[in-house]
Amino acid sequence: MHNNILLLNKVWDESQLKATGKTQISKIQFNELISAIVSTGAFYFYVIDFFDMSLSDVSANIADIHGFDPKSVTFNDILSTIHPDDFSFVNKCENAALAEFYTNLGPEKLLSYKVSYCFRSKMKDGTYELINHQALMLTLDENGRFGKSLNIHTRIHHLSTRNNYHYSLIGLHGLPSFLNLSVDKDLVLLKFTKREIQIVKMIADGFNNDDMATSLNLSMETIKKHRKNILRKADCSNAPHLIKKCMELGLI
Repeated sequence: MHNNILLLNKVWDESQLKATGKTQISKIQFNELISAIVSTGAFYFYVIDFFDMSLSDVSANIADIHGFDPKSVTFNDILSTIHPDDFSFVNKCENAALAEFYTNLGPEKLLSYKVSYCFRSKMKDGTYELINHQALMLTLDENGRFGKSLNIHTRIHHLSTRNNYHYSLIGLHGLPSFLNLSVDKDLVLLKFTKREIQIVKMIADGFNNDDMATSLNLSMETIKKHRKNILRKADCSNAPHLIKKCMELGLI
């Protein structure tokens, strides 16, 4: 096995936080998560079981993107697509995220946050493109060790070809998000409200102001005020800039 892949596997092996047995995903929970995915590019997903590093529920799109057979692909096959120069960064992201959950946020929050960062990945044709990696823990064992995780990889080369080499922790269920974090620095809270995050996702999904006002039962003036505040907080000049930035950060 490639030395870089061995080093990355050590992040999870040496943490001693992997489940000691199989854990079960609620099928309803899994289907709801997949149907809620918002993507601005081609993507695939899979579930990794940290107990034995096996894969399940691999989407067929992995064949189009990497050329892997979804029925036989392994986790190490997917890791092998990481650009050799990005392995160190991916390693640091995984270590930093684990440290935040088990020293700051609390391990009970593992099921309520997505971990997101970008890296260059080898495509089916042999070229490297920037992808956004998002991981959401689905199960823990009875001792709070991590079991199964839903991982989503989205091609974002049409949005950006440069990695910002930061990672994000995306809060679910109204929890705050921590975006654009250095792997060597403390958390910084981006003060998007739950409603603002909802509107960002609707913008990415193609909703115009009229659609959002109707769907959210808000006035047009309120929608415009939310959009203005969102652009100001994100330091973006327009909606395309906002979507590009939020996609890179993993917010959508």
